[in-house]
Amino acid sequence: MKYVKHLVCTECGTQYPVDRPMNLCPKDNRPVQMVLDIQSIKEHYKGMDWYHPNVANMWRFGPLLPFDIGTDKHKVCTLGEGHTPLIDVSAYSCFETFFDCIYFKEEGQPYEGFGANPTGSFKDRGMAMVATMAKHFGLNKLVVPTQGNAGDSLSEYGQHYGFEVAVVMPDDTPMPIMGKVAAYSVINDKIKLDLVKGTIREAGALMKEKYLPQGFFNCATFQEPGWRIEGKKTMGLELAEPNQMSREWELPDVVFYPIGGGTGILGMWKAFDELEQLGVINAKRPKIIAVQSEANAPIVDAMDNDLEDTIATNGGQTLATGLNVPGGVGQKAVLAILRQSQGAAIAVSETQIAQHTQKMFKQFSMLIGPEGAATIAAVEIAKKRGLVFSTDRIVCFNTGSAEKYFPNVRHLFSV
Repeated sequence: MKYVKHLVCTECGTQYPVDRPMNLCPKDNRPVQMVLDIQSIKEHYKGMDWYHPNVANMWRFGPLLPFDIGTDKHKVCTLGEGHTPLIDVSAYSCFETFFDCIYFKEEGQPYEGFGANPTGSFKDRGMAMVATMAKHFGLNKLVVPTQGNAGDSLSEYGQHYGFEVAVVMPDDTPMPIMGKVAAYSVINDKIKLDLVKGTIREAGALMKEKYLPQGFFNCATFQEPGWRIEGKKTMGLELAEPNQMSREWELPDVVFYPIGGGTGILGMWKAFDELEQLGVINAKRPKIIAVQSEANAPIVDAMDNDLEDTIATNGGQTLATGLNVPGGVGQKAVLAILRQSQGAAIAVSETQIAQHTQKMFKQFSMLIGPEGAATIAAVEIAKKRGLVFSTDRIVCFNTGSAEKYFPNVRHLFSV
């Protein structure tokens, strides 16, 4: 971690050493994140020499991550995650008469010439970093409470790299996700699965009661010391690098992002700041529009009521299970970013999520997850509210493959 200076609390700004793992800031119980020594990177690398464009995964950004795959390859735990494509969906039937430039950041399905998230979810970016950092610190026991995909991901890295992993998830998690972790728990005695009634909140309570006393390290959203933020920030770095949308290093005008806990938004915003400090991009930032289901929308409620932080909910029933997060310690920072970007938060209906899941498959043969469909639905709402314009370059995030949600969404592909 040559270029990581220290950890800093996202709320109070207290600094902590980076040479030992921690969880939340003990002063205010808010997340911490890593601070890079950007000046040293600028001094040690000429121009863009820090960038590894031929590396077809998220580690292509070298010293902007805790370990540079160019010099520390043996320290990096990777299964090929990241470096996912932007798919032009401007011709989508709901867009073509108004928008000229809309792309889908495809985190679910693999595409030739790109990397691929091994479990078909953006969670692999964060968990690849968790595995790398756990290996560095000699942490062998990792636990995560999850709405599903994070547990699937951590079990995959645990299976591959030999960690002891405990996954705690709701008992209504989509069967392909639950079944995958359950299968690993049968064939590998180092992987454990617990099911709870409720949401990730109840999963977190069981984790604290059962696994933390056994010495498992807490890898819940925002609870580890910025590791998952570092993994998720690679989505922002990929938005900025030359890609299908632009041949230059520059950012889109608007980003629609489906939000559960919110690590991705913090990560991408951090990436933008670091690239600006490097002199790679300017100070212009995209408008960030957070998307949730009407069934459970604490971020939307906080934005609508001008609150500094979210008020915890009891969850809801939604096809987009990744969005069914009652609240979180990092959401105050998420709200600050939405406002700083002059963005917004939009809740979409379950009917809209289902319709766009189905329509995107019919038109493009894309198996998008319901969270991705929610962002497509939100574009229409944002247009009606005057939040986006026909000339905007827009990116919507599809955070996972629909295959992970069968049989919950199977009926949408059968007509």
